[in-house]
Amino acid sequence: MEDRVLEILQSVRDDVDFADETALIDDGILDSFDIISIVAELNDEFDIEITADELEPENFNTLDAIVELVSSLS
Repeated sequence: MEDRVLEILQSVRDDVDFADETALIDDGILDSFDIISIVAELNDEFDIEITADELEPENFNTLDAIVELVSSLS
């Protein structure tokens, strides 16, 4: 699952090192448009629904956090 999530993230922003970055939201690396695109792709790929309640910075600051969020909704 982590590999597929990484592929999705890289398709949205291929200029970001998602594997090593630890503050994607806190450092302003991803903006709201990036998050909307990522959420749409994750929802489609994994047949989940990421709701507004889950759109917290801690859920999107790292690759591991995003994978954990997707896993918890799968």
